[in-house]
Amino acid sequence: MSSTPMVPPNAAAGNPNFEGNAPAAPPPPGTDMTGICFRDQLWLNTYPLDRNLVFDYFALSPFYDWSCNNEQLRMRSIHPLDLSHLSKMTGTEYMLSEVMEPHLFVFRKQKRDSPEKVTPMLTYYILDGSIYQAPQLCNVFAARIGRALYHISKAFTTAASKLEKIGFDADSESATFESKVRKETIDFKEVKRIDLILASVQRKLPPAPPPPPFPEGYAPPPTAEGENGSETQQPAESQVPPVDPIIDQGPPKRMKV
Repeated sequence: MSSTPMVPPNAAAGNPNFEGNAPAAPPPPGTDMTGICFRDQLWLNTYPLDRNLVFDYFALSPFYDWSCNNEQLRMRSIHPLDLSHLSKMTGTEYMLSEVMEPHLFVFRKQKRDSPEKVTPMLTYYILDGSIYQAPQLCNVFAARIGRALYHISKAFTTAASKLEKIGFDADSESATFESKVRKETIDFKEVKRIDLILASVQRKLPPAPPPPPFPEGYAPPPTAEGENGSETQQPAESQVPPVDPIIDQGPPKRMKV
């Protein structure tokens, strides 16, 4: 985008138009102009883009506020970025915060209440001759979070569609619009792979902690294993072997004839 240099309103105040009225000042720039890019190739071909002339180039853009303190210094033939004069004024001003000649220049628009108290408002940057407004931090976070949520939702949707197809094989539809018949199939390679994955995850997990001890005075209910264990712990002398009715009855009695 290219445009001719804009004439500041104060410079034309001494030259009223045919009706005898001074031209109206341009409106102040908006707060959200991130969709606008300004570039004046004619100016760039005529003047070098350095820290001494970069403010004059920035003043040509629609991001410039003609009511700022820098414009008052320009009308007094003082360098608009002279901090010794800007610190004595109050109101809106532009400061050159970062410079990487001749590619990058960063301007910060701020409101000065006192020589020590300033409130940042907006940030603009000139990248290789093109002027942009830097987005605010809240807008950057909102855009990044929205993009991340979109990709996460898309990933879950894709995973859900893949899981629905695992283990099923749908028959093709017939010409007579017969209902589809799904047959469940088992892929033993997939089952083995899942078992290996579960086994590797189980090996990485820490061992299970021991169960907490029983409180004092609490007797756990007897179980079948406990009963069998208690019987084996009894001495052999206390165990009475079962009586075999056939062996322990002695020799059979002969019947008298």
